[in-house]
Amino acid sequence: MTTSADLLALSPVIPVVVVDDAAHAVPLARALLRGGIGVIELTLRTPAALAAIERVAAEVPEIVIGAGTVTAPEHAEQAAKAGAAFLVTPGSTDRVLDAAEDTGLPFLPGAATVSEAMRLAERGLTALKFFPAEAAGGVDYLKSIGGPLPGLRFCPTGGITAESAPRYLALPNVGCVGGSWLTPKDALAAGDFDRVEALARAAAAL
Repeated sequence: MTTSADLLALSPVIPVVVVDDAAHAVPLARALLRGGIGVIELTLRTPAALAAIERVAAEVPEIVIGAGTVTAPEHAEQAAKAGAAFLVTPGSTDRVLDAAEDTGLPFLPGAATVSEAMRLAERGLTALKFFPAEAAGGVDYLKSIGGPLPGLRFCPTGGITAESAPRYLALPNVGCVGGSWLTPKDALAAGDFDRVEALARAAAAL
């Protein structure tokens, strides 16, 4: 069984994807796989998201499909039913955390402050999402909290680019980063999955 800590080791970059058309989900997942990325976080920001997760779970079982932007208790249950293998929350309210735990799926709860991170650690959650990474202090912030919070590891997400990702990945308390640059909106709209594959290949080598 995959644990939350295992999620941080699946890939140096977890693609964070907004899908407007569920028909794009399967070719997108296959392009990421061809590029060497075996995980995807599909965000619940569009009406197509749950259907997209369902399709990927059914048709591309080789990729680990997760649901991101879980901001309400019902999102956790809906994502689990759709076939998500993990969940990601941008922040951490008690109701959302309880709902995520109730699914039995591994999940990365979001934290942006030391107090939020400590609160999650009190619940036994030590693999966290740091969001919004760049706006909340970026590499310097994560470096500075590594000393007082040595037991926590992060997947920073939000504003990270192919250029800045290596600086995050060099930190001992970072397991992977989340990035939307692998799946540009214009590439998805144009069905340019060769471009997605090329971006994935570069990200997998980080």
